[in-house]
Amino acid sequence: MQAYQEGSDELTVTFQPPLFLQRRGWVFDILRRESVSEVLDVGCGEGSLISCLCNPAPWLSLPPTSILEAFATPLSESPDNNILADVSAQRYLECAPEVFLHPSKVIGLDISLVDLEYAIQATAPTDWQTRWEPLEAQIWEGGLEVVNPTFIGVECIVATEVVEHLPEDILQYFAPILLGAYHPRLLLITTPSYTFNARFTAPDAPRTARSGYPDPTKRTDRIFRHHDHKFEWTPEEFADWCAAVADTWGYDIEVGGVGRAVEKDEWERDEVLGYASQVAAFKRRDDEGWGERRRLFCELTRETQGCSKGQHKLLVTHRHLAHEKARRPLPLRERGEVIKCAMTDLRDSPMRLGDLWWEERVAAACGGWTELMAAAIAHHAELRLENSKELSMSDWTVELRDGLPPDEPGSERGELRENAQESPILSSSSDEFDVLATPSEDDMQPLDSGTSCEDELTAQWPQDRSNSWGNTDDENEGWDVGENGWVGSLTEATW
Repeated sequence: MQAYQEGSDELTVTFQPPLFLQRRGWVFDILRRESVSEVLDVGCGEGSLISCLCNPAPWLSLPPTSILEAFATPLSESPDNNILADVSAQRYLECAPEVFLHPSKVIGLDISLVDLEYAIQATAPTDWQTRWEPLEAQIWEGGLEVVNPTFIGVECIVATEVVEHLPEDILQYFAPILLGAYHPRLLLITTPSYTFNARFTAPDAPRTARSGYPDPTKRTDRIFRHHDHKFEWTPEEFADWCAAVADTWGYDIEVGGVGRAVEKDEWERDEVLGYASQVAAFKRRDDEGWGERRRLFCELTRETQGCSKGQHKLLVTHRHLAHEKARRPLPLRERGEVIKCAMTDLRDSPMRLGDLWWEERVAAACGGWTELMAAAIAHHAELRLENSKELSMSDWTVELRDGLPPDEPGSERGELRENAQESPILSSSSDEFDVLATPSEDDMQPLDSGTSCEDELTAQWPQDRSNSWGNTDDENEGWDVGENGWVGSLTEATW
């Protein structure tokens, strides 16, 4: 189907950030707000959203009180660090929040096997980032009109730019199966706003000025943004549909939108035309007998479809392993020593806690919990913690109370510094010799770690193993969006 081109004279409309990122940001904001740990992406396409969810959080979420009591003794004897004087969870929250997603399971479903091959690659485990909690990723092939028993009771379902791709005979199953049979705690939907399309032409422009795609169903004379769209709803139509299915299946809804043009409309229509993408968040009600009603519908649907064709096919299950030291911190004193040794070896004081955390031995000593790092610093006699309730914990700083120790005579760094003092180029106060000094044969040999305190400390780690199994909608550079389309998704860069 060819797009309308004759007499095309559209206005420039751009979005910053790009529209697909604004939609994704809306999804992630709700996932963080609701502390979601399990996500099913219906119409996942090439896996752009679920691949982002596979990125590990830099640290574990707040440890339970029992961990704080066992591994962070009360700090009342440290008057300079009274923010940590109480080890209760509430006290440890008294800093600017840093909220990360901590998913334990992500699932992708689509009908396009070609796209799913990319999703399989995008969600595969990698070893370039440290992971502190295990994650399972599943990729399924199949249509949403078929009930998959694995998805029943999933915590959250996401369907971004999907519903408008569904033909009438599939659309009729969307709400009954997703909200009825699967009954997730949350359902997040995005879809284009037909009303916003007027933003691309002047109010008095002829119909031919609008490039796009005519309604393929011929039910309306509307021009859509994508060749595969079966419909595009106005905000009023979308709100009515959401209210109807929410009332039928026992959900509360929040309807809104994302995507405002960077350019100001010279006819001042921005408020009237609204957002480029409409969004709706459905939240399950668990009172008034809704659970029993959904359960009965689920059983009836499964019996009806039990022998039907088109059952979903599991293509792959990826298991991302957690770090072997996750949730297994060293005792308080040993943790402090690891931190002191790390700062000494790095020759860096003071340091942001966020920077220090990327030193893997420090994070491992803390079992993946930043709170235990802060407690160890506050307790250590040779470390000083600078904290503030207005700053996030990663922006707190730590310094060696007595400063960095001098390099020992005869050590490799000491010899380099002595050689640098004799250099006509470098002064004795310069640290540039670390980069400019020509290495000798001995310099090319592995460093002798026999005198490092780290070996002695890490030897005290418990040797038992934990029981956990551990382990591109390319937006077309504009408003023509079909992200995660149910049929024929385009590619989208992932971060």
